[in-house]
Amino acid sequence: MTAASMIRRLAAGVVLSALAVGSAAAADDAACKTIRMSDPGWTDITATNGVTSVILTALGYEPDVKTLSVPIGYQSMKNGEIDVFLGNWMPAQKAFIDDLTAAKAIEVMNKNLEGAKFTLAVPTYVADKGIKDFADLQKHGDEFGKQIYGIEPGAPANGNIQKMIDANDFGLKDWKLVESGEQAMLAQVERAGKDKGAVVFLAWAPHPMNEKFQITYLSGGDAYFGANYGGAQVYTLARTGWSEKCPNAAALMKNLKFDISMENALMGSILGGKDPKAAATAWLKANPTAIDPWLSGVTTLDGKPAADAVKASLGL
Repeated sequence: MTAASMIRRLAAGVVLSALAVGSAAAADDAACKTIRMSDPGWTDITATNGVTSVILTALGYEPDVKTLSVPIGYQSMKNGEIDVFLGNWMPAQKAFIDDLTAAKAIEVMNKNLEGAKFTLAVPTYVADKGIKDFADLQKHGDEFGKQIYGIEPGAPANGNIQKMIDANDFGLKDWKLVESGEQAMLAQVERAGKDKGAVVFLAWAPHPMNEKFQITYLSGGDAYFGANYGGAQVYTLARTGWSEKCPNAAALMKNLKFDISMENALMGSILGGKDPKAAATAWLKANPTAIDPWLSGVTTLDGKPAADAVKASLGL
């Protein structure tokens, strides 16, 4: 063997050793097997949690999704009781994020959805009467019963509505915020529609309400919901330290990106009575090409090829 060939072999050995070390460094701690996620009871986050859970399970992890209100979910991240949250709607949840960032309690993993929106809306038959802006509500207060329907207590969007009422913006000081869950709010919209009654409520996209009902988003609420009808982005967050301890699972979370049409479809299935994981499984089987970019640089918990494991689990 020549000196040159010996040097080449030694160099190759160093490269392979470095790759092996890098691979080992990316392996997850055994404590990462259970991944604790929160769900505020919103169907869009239930849908994305469902997709993530199906993939995590196929990779050998055990997702543990806990239903927690937004404030409690964030406090649980701060306390280290929740690992990942897929539903950081911005800018609506900015106050929470500012607090958690100041406490160095979270890490922003990625932006998992663009093109979302979140503000007040009315049925289109109400908008057709000329009620198309926040400033139009007060003139028709009696028709609305001076009530604005929100979602679950503690949600930041509800807080924005209450601030608007307390400040008497748009002349709404005598109005009342009705706090309820997403489904109860939409049931009220459906009831109002039967006799073309007036109702104003929180609406957002993605959500199948945009297909089930003919609705019109109100203009004029930029100060409370942001520009472009509450135009929003949704981020994935992890508690501080989790991604360092669990780099493989963190790589998946950083890769996960969704779109409006996907979430509308999943949410429609869930609201139609389908189990979130069953809805996610059906969607993934029908859209297998969506999986590949999510699994880039990811392995199973025990270091095997991720794509093979996920596709075998789905029967693809």
